[in-house]
Amino acid sequence: METATTSIKNVLKSDAGLSEYFTNQFISLTPWKILIGLLMGCVVGLIIAFVYKRCYRGVLYSPSFAMTLMMLTLITTPVVMCIKSNISLSMGMVGALSIVRFRTAVKDPMDTAYMFWALTMGILLGAEMYVHALMVVLVISAILFAMSFFHFSKSNAYLLVVHYDDYAEQDITQLLRRTVKQRKLRSKTVTRSGAEMTVEVRLDSKQDLVAAVLNLEGVHDATLVACQTEAGA
Repeated sequence: METATTSIKNVLKSDAGLSEYFTNQFISLTPWKILIGLLMGCVVGLIIAFVYKRCYRGVLYSPSFAMTLMMLTLITTPVVMCIKSNISLSMGMVGALSIVRFRTAVKDPMDTAYMFWALTMGILLGAEMYVHALMVVLVISAILFAMSFFHFSKSNAYLLVVHYDDYAEQDITQLLRRTVKQRKLRSKTVTRSGAEMTVEVRLDSKQDLVAAVLNLEGVHDATLVACQTEAGA
């Protein structure tokens, strides 16, 4: 420990030694390479975050998770830049990462795929494979947009709870048949004062089903509650 401290002091004492010290630091990794890598990481991370926002089909969109995807790309890029030219440092990094435990629960399996996508882009950019990284991010983005356009993902799931008089049930049923393609009756309760119906429906975010139900005669109130029948559904 004393030898290392003495060596550093000797380097800092002389201008030539200080210059040589910084020169050795930037032989394999120059500031210009770091700047380019971070800029590319920012661009690629923003693309991933934008694709996540546009293709998200879950109940609650999380802006913080989209920002996390960009940060994963940015953080992974300089890490790979540092360890790719230093075997001892890379082995130490692997050992450090092996003891890390991520406690955040991922509800949607697609979120895990987006995280691996961001990490992969960071690895490619850290390896200075910029053209390959751009090709990969653009192709995957196009595939995800195509899947979203052709509705491979399911619409958002909601529970529609309606309180109504008995004579209005037929009108409610006809309205749901016209406006909702995917629906399933979950429960129905009849009392002396009226009836209650709970229906699971899948809707696009722009569809205003509650207003349409309230316009029916005999309907007292209608509530639409977001739900998840399965992970990410």
